[in-house]
Amino acid sequence: MSDSTKLRTGGQILIDQLKIHGVTAAFCVPGESYLAALDALYDARDTIRLIVARQDGNASFMAEAYGKATGTPGICFVTRGPGATNASIGVHTAYQDSTPMILFVGQVGRDMADREAFQEIDFRRMFGQMTKWVTQIESAERIPEYVSHAFHTATSGRPGPIVLALPEDMLTDVVHATDARRYQPVQASASLEDMARLETILKSAERPLAILGGTVWGEAACADFRAFAEANGLPVATSFRFQDLYDNFAENYVGDVGIGLNPKLAQRIADADVLFVVGARLGEMTTSGYTLLQVPVPKQRLVHIHAGAEELGSVYQGELLINAGMQAFTRAIRPMRIGNGDAWKAWREGARADYVTWQAPRPSPGKVQLGEIVKWLRENMPADAMVTTGAGNFTGWFQRWLQFRKWRTQVSPTNGAMGYGVPAGVATKVAYPDRLVIAVSGDGDFMMSGQELATAVHHQLPVIFIVVNNGMYGTIRMHQEREYPGRVYATALTNPDFGALAKAYGAHGEVVEETAQFAPAFARARASGKPALIELRVDPQAITTQTTLDAIRAQALAKAAAK
Repeated sequence: MSDSTKLRTGGQILIDQLKIHGVTAAFCVPGESYLAALDALYDARDTIRLIVARQDGNASFMAEAYGKATGTPGICFVTRGPGATNASIGVHTAYQDSTPMILFVGQVGRDMADREAFQEIDFRRMFGQMTKWVTQIESAERIPEYVSHAFHTATSGRPGPIVLALPEDMLTDVVHATDARRYQPVQASASLEDMARLETILKSAERPLAILGGTVWGEAACADFRAFAEANGLPVATSFRFQDLYDNFAENYVGDVGIGLNPKLAQRIADADVLFVVGARLGEMTTSGYTLLQVPVPKQRLVHIHAGAEELGSVYQGELLINAGMQAFTRAIRPMRIGNGDAWKAWREGARADYVTWQAPRPSPGKVQLGEIVKWLRENMPADAMVTTGAGNFTGWFQRWLQFRKWRTQVSPTNGAMGYGVPAGVATKVAYPDRLVIAVSGDGDFMMSGQELATAVHHQLPVIFIVVNNGMYGTIRMHQEREYPGRVYATALTNPDFGALAKAYGAHGEVVEETAQFAPAFARARASGKPALIELRVDPQAITTQTTLDAIRAQALAKAAAK
């Protein structure tokens, strides 16, 4: 802890608080509005690693991904105005994904406020709907209080993003300030009455199904829930982009509930008599547009456990709603024995068999078979390898066929933000330098943030970047063919040679034009010891794991003709 009795600038006080709260990495694009904080970070460079991004939105993506990967707040610094507006994409992602994150924004001097000074924005109004808390620190003496509040709020209950605006002159004030202690996340716990009701409901179930999701888990919580589920023979699914909460190879794991949902798993959700939802929000992606469960009262008996009290009952009324953090809840449920394991055996084994069948890769058009490549990765990656993805139809292959064994080996945006995969890969490698990190992007997705290859090279972060190139905005093209068949517009792309682009950045570059080329290309990329990019040139017809563009268009035209 720093010496609270000495005079310090606001910038020094701020960085001292970050050290107190355990921050070891931060992400930024530098700006003149917070130079005093940058100067203090110079003095803390042996304690806090500063990763300088090439675009503010990517810096905020990095902070969000770091928070998601570690469970501790990701820290981001950007300048006022354009810096903050760019960074809003990471803040929105953190809000929808329930990720702890703190964005520090340089602000105009206090003597210039409310004059529409250069790059001035009222950040309280700008960020109000996409943060848990946004404010401006007007007094350097109060920095420890505000920063402590930010860390507590970002990590307690349902985690989320905080934005603190830093007037430029406040950061240069020289004052006495009393340091805070390190923050303590606060999570609710289930009552004895809640646990007793839960046991009664599960004991009466004939076709129960657990769906896990959300944040505030941790390795111990995942292990505790698995011990409970396996001891009782409970089938377990995971929500959209949270497959890493449960070992996908376990005999009671039955699949993920999200985009591209296995129709047989959807039917099992409909047929379940008890849905036991732990941590998941039950948002649009997990409920297939709010169709899997009836609104507002599901026909299944719903037990919903969530860290945020405001989430419980917000869309679905449950028979039992429990406000609890995952770690406290899973500790409480681990010793519970229902005694129905044999009664659920056929139901569980049938669901597992459906999942195993769903996992068999299907052929798709073209010489590059994404299903086979993902299967190869699944069989050859270390169990603790970490995979980040952006957003787009290309993720369907990785969502469906890339299985996970350990908590926090999947870092992906549930809000569908494009451009996420590359900066997330950079941040994940910062958080876990000894693990293999693979960042997967589509071609349109990559071009939104691909300049962060330069960041990976600069900071010597050997991430393996995979770019799935089909020459278009695939998701939009798919919807376009469904709604306006044959009227293709605004979705075609002209791309660079991504392998050559990687080499121009100083990274290792590979281009794969048929499936057999992938394994040796991956081996060379990994052996290079530096950031590496593998471009996969896929057939545009391979639009999803299930169908082709031509088939979608033909179906849409036939439907229109039948009207």
